[in-house]
Parts: sequence; C-alpha cells; structure tokens
Amino acid sequence: MEKINAVGRRKAAVARVYVDEGAGKITINKRSLEEYFPSPILQFIVKQPLNALEAVEKYDIKVNIAGGGYKGQAEALRLAIARALVKINPEDKSTLRKQGFMTRDPRAVERKKPGQPKARKRFQFSKR
Repeated sequence: MEKINAVGRRKAAVARVYVDEGAGKITINKRSLEEYFPSPILQFIVKQPLNALEAVEKYDIKVNIAGGGYKGQAEALRLAIARALVKINPEDKSTLRKQGFMTRDPRAVERKKPGQPKARKRFQFSKR
C-alpha cells in the first residue's frame, strides 16, 4: 500500500494526513500524539474513526497541522483520518458516516460588523 493522504478542516485548523501501514504510531508535527495533545479527551477525539473500524494498530499516521486552537485541530485531524480511511477502504464510509466523522463541521467564527464592538454585541443605546 502506498501512502494515502487526506485533508481535514475545522474552524481555522487544517490537518494534512499521510497514512501508511504500520504499528499504530501517530506523529503530529514531528511529535507524538500524547505529546501534542496531552488531554486524554482530545486523544480520544483523534482516535475515534480508528476505534470505530478497530484499526488502531493497523496504520502509521503522519500529520501536518496548522491554525486554530487545540480543539479545532483535534476535530480537523479526526475528519482527515476518517477521509483517509475511506480512501483505503470505501466500504467503511457508511460506518464512519453513521457516527458523524465524514461531515465537515461548517460552524466558524462570525465576522465583526462595522459600528459594533463584536459580531452581535451593540454599543450601549443612549436616548439622550
């Protein structure tokens, strides 16, 4: 099997993933998964598609990730891994789609409007 690559995005985060057969090592920006995401919750989010297909120790995953915060990065990485797994075996798509790993979350930060302090907040109204 040659290297399979995929891209996942969430908010401002972009994750590029390269999947190869191996022993289940995940390397993110030349650091281990546990080092990059110390929180067990974020590690769980990243591994969700692998756990769904029972493929945790099947593939080595190399990741380049940039932008956003740690939560957005973890979710971008989850989407990228799911997309790569579908490229490897298209029959897995329905399993991953049922659990919601194939959908790109469209929610992003709303832009700031002119004449307002934030996107929705208004300056205090004064009648006089």
